Amino acid sequence: MYRDNPLKHVTWTDYQELPVNDRAPLFLRDGKPYHILFAQQYDRPTMERLCDLATRVRKIAKTRGGMRFLQDLVSEKRAMLYFAQPSTRTFLSFYAACQILGMQTAEVRDATTSSEIKGESQEDSVRTFSSYFDLLIMRHPIGGFAERIAWLLSNTDRPVPVMNAGSGKDQHPTQALLDIYTLQRSFDEHGGIDGKQIAFVGDLARGRTVRSLACLLRHYKGVKAYFVAPDSLQIGDDILEVLDAAGMVYEVTDDFRSVIPEVDAIYMTRIQDEWDQAQESRAIDTSGYHFCQEDLALLKPHAILMHPLPRRDEIDPAVDSDPRAMYWRQVRNGMWVRVALMLSIFERDNEVDRYYQDLIR
Repeated sequence: MYRDNPLKHVTWTDYQELPVNDRAPLFLRDGKPYHILFAQQYDRPTMERLCDLATRVRKIAKTRGGMRFLQDLVSEKRAMLYFAQPSTRTFLSFYAACQILGMQTAEVRDATTSSEIKGESQEDSVRTFSSYFDLLIMRHPIGGFAERIAWLLSNTDRPVPVMNAGSGKDQHPTQALLDIYTLQRSFDEHGGIDGKQIAFVGDLARGRTVRSLACLLRHYKGVKAYFVAPDSLQIGDDILEVLDAAGMVYEVTDDFRSVIPEVDAIYMTRIQDEWDQAQESRAIDTSGYHFCQEDLALLKPHAILMHPLPRRDEIDPAVDSDPRAMYWRQVRNGMWVRVALMLSIFERDNEVDRYYQDLIR
């Protein structure tokens, strides 16, 4: 149960007037995020704890006994995957995470198969889901919808947790957390994330993964971000204001080739033209923002290449075999991070710690 619920009796109007950083404490339970909604909920200690938990879980899962232990941790729980927006990787990642923890799942991936087709509001649909399930995992084209549902359920007698699996063009917190985990593991023997230079390339105006990850990187020392895109697809001022407030150094540029030799990580993104009303993105020349096989010679020996996927032609498949191509590892890292998030929500993380300590003795 959601103890000492700070959202109880907070009106939606009052909630919307709060700055994002002031909203984050409202979703805590026992000092940890209960609803997983936006990147601003996470500070560095919380992220480091999450990454450590994900690593412990993946080591435990290497044995049959370990998998049996994991599958019993929340086997009494049920999860609803409500994906009102197309998804393959994110859906399967959450689904696999639920399987690892022994949770039974159900799914709605097309609103036309639900009572919304009869005129039921989306809020009523999700309120119905909360009557049957103990966790709601949501991907929705409307920005802020996951927050609204978390607020709505927090003012009921069954405030089940909500995990935002992608919200409009604004946030994708679990993707950003798995990206942090990927960066941490990649630089584990090279000083960690502190002091690294990271380039974000492509459609930064509408790339919710970029927006969320940039917010998280402000918690690390000496990180510099390069935002590399044509003017019409460049990062929004709202994100730059967050970085300015944190004192994080960044550079906005349209010259991709000059940035490649300077950075420790490149985060490629595709054109997000599913948001276009008039297909205006198709007229933008993005050929200068593709990573080709010959660009590998410009990349530092210990640098990494990331992508949230799906990709189009922004990364040449010939690059895939290079050990610095990290996007397939990102996919697998996402499953373990989402397992760790669920364990934290249901307060089973301490049981994992005890099992792990016994394992390494």
